[in-house]
Amino acid sequence: MNKLLAAALATTALSTGALAQTNDISEFRIGILGGENAQDRMNSFQCLADYTSEELGVETKLFAPADYNGVIQGLLGGTLDMAWMGSSGYAAVYLQDPEAVEPVLVKINLDGSYGYHSIGFARKDSGIASLADMKGKVFGFGDPNSTSGYLIPSIEIPQAGEGITMDSGDYFGEVKFTGGHEQTIVAVANGEIDGGVTWADGQGNWEDGYNSGALRKAVDAGLVDMNDLVEIWRSKPIPEGPVVLRKTLPQEVKTKMTALVDNLYETDPDCAYGVASGDTLGFDPITHDAYVSIVEARKAKSN
Repeated sequence: MNKLLAAALATTALSTGALAQTNDISEFRIGILGGENAQDRMNSFQCLADYTSEELGVETKLFAPADYNGVIQGLLGGTLDMAWMGSSGYAAVYLQDPEAVEPVLVKINLDGSYGYHSIGFARKDSGIASLADMKGKVFGFGDPNSTSGYLIPSIEIPQAGEGITMDSGDYFGEVKFTGGHEQTIVAVANGEIDGGVTWADGQGNWEDGYNSGALRKAVDAGLVDMNDLVEIWRSKPIPEGPVVLRKTLPQEVKTKMTALVDNLYETDPDCAYGVASGDTLGFDPITHDAYVSIVEARKAKSN
């Protein structure tokens, strides 16, 4: 009986300790990067917020700032607890404070990879089919802190042909920022700019907007008919950005949230579809090592 009692008391102490640690937080705050309008972003993540509140026993708040920098600053300032970052956004946080966040999970494509591409595109009826055709035209980029919406294109596009630069009015008639992926897609589709870049896994069918990414979300939202567009450029594979957690969160909270997102695809495929921007196999563990090249690229670009 004494052994049973001791075991029971030990179990109670462990569970009480875990509860106390979880209760060290009074709320949980999830930041959502730009890419589509704020209400659609909030709607896609509401199911995750509901699961989080249930799992942690505290109110969960969603934040959808107007630009990527809002999430970056929220993580640096400790006012956000979790976010799904782009690789460049994560690099920005890491370069300013390596102890601010830790990468825990990454989105997995249907083929098991975790890469994606920056996709250059134009209207099919514009006669633009390549970067050569974009000379003197208006080229739209989403956000200065976006990996696929600026960082990688700004490095790889000048390498794609002689005389191509990212200086506005040089090779391209104008290089402009639209504010986000959705804005770029809509601007190209409406003929407001001649071409743009956005992100996609590059798998599946063009007419569907590929399997996942901003094009897929735009198709799902009825914002664009992919048959009206044409792909004009594609980057090399980019490591998908990580789900990050604030490092100073209680370990119990980090463990619970990592497991929650990791199991989201099995728990609620529809929720996982919204959070991951399309068809995926869910999320798998990832570490900082996967992003060293992006951190170095970001550092070089800022020098």
